[in-house]
Amino acid sequence: MRLPRVNFYPLAGPAVASAVSFAIGALLILAIGRSPVDVYGLFFSQTFGNSYVLGQVLFRATPLMFTGLAAAISFRGGLFNIGAEGQLTVGAFLTALVGCSGHWIPSGLLMPAALVAGSAGGALWGAIPGFLKARFGAHEVINTIMMNFIGTALVSYLVTNVFLVPATVHTPAIARAAEIPRLDLLTGAFQGAPVNLSLLLALCVCYASYIFLWKSRPGYELRATGLSRNAAAYAGIDVARQTVLVLAVSGGLAGLVGSNFVLGYKHYFELGFSENVGFIGIAVALLAKNHPLGIIATSLFFGILGYGSLTINTVVPKELANILEAIMIMFVIVLSRLVDRWMLAVQQKSAA
Repeated sequence: MRLPRVNFYPLAGPAVASAVSFAIGALLILAIGRSPVDVYGLFFSQTFGNSYVLGQVLFRATPLMFTGLAAAISFRGGLFNIGAEGQLTVGAFLTALVGCSGHWIPSGLLMPAALVAGSAGGALWGAIPGFLKARFGAHEVINTIMMNFIGTALVSYLVTNVFLVPATVHTPAIARAAEIPRLDLLTGAFQGAPVNLSLLLALCVCYASYIFLWKSRPGYELRATGLSRNAAAYAGIDVARQTVLVLAVSGGLAGLVGSNFVLGYKHYFELGFSENVGFIGIAVALLAKNHPLGIIATSLFFGILGYGSLTINTVVPKELANILEAIMIMFVIVLSRLVDRWMLAVQQKSAA
């Protein structure tokens, strides 16, 4: 019996790009007088060494799934959402705010209410630039960037002047009923790692986004609008409504980031908690070619890079670790595109 043929072409771009990125990183390591073998050996041994490390990688990958989906949805709708950082900040703050309200929300509804509040906050922060785009034609890139500043400044003011715990930069702790359990307490695996059940939520949202985009009429209309706004309007699709909807859905996905940090880890909102995952999510989406299921794999890749860069701080300066991570991100995205074009040309030539 013949085995089915497996198409490895989609993997060629990321594989070549990753190899080139590590090669360029090796040159930088040599330039500062260190051994690439030692540095990369430490990187891989510490990143894949045990279940605790795997838990750390999964914890870092979880928010990237949400922000990667946020970027992918906006790209599929023909829009460029640069505002995930502000959307997730507003969403995470509202998540914590509702999580602290255990005295008036029934305990069984507190966690779902906190999740809904976070997603609604992010959706609102995305819908505002969506409305400005649809109503006045204002470019969504400028609007979402400005909303980042407004959102982070507003939340910073509220935390430091209204909801601050003295001598800290975070809000009061959420009620126990709002907490999302950690996996090490539920399963015994990943001992000591902060990975929690928000990982399962992120995986479910990735699958639901796939169903939405390719198996539903609203998803079809969203993709059609992204491919050609004029053709979509000619077909009877309300393009203005789609513009607001796309950025609202995108912001709502980014707003779920608080489930990982606020509900599943620290149990409070803390200023500066996001570590730019809103912007890294754009790279996650591009590498996954804006496919919700591919975002799972690329989020894990960037989770490995993020945690791996911490493990080599003992042998190389922290700045170099950040440079290596940035170089890998840039080259993986750029070279994967170039390799994809080359592979497509090869396939077309062989088919001719």
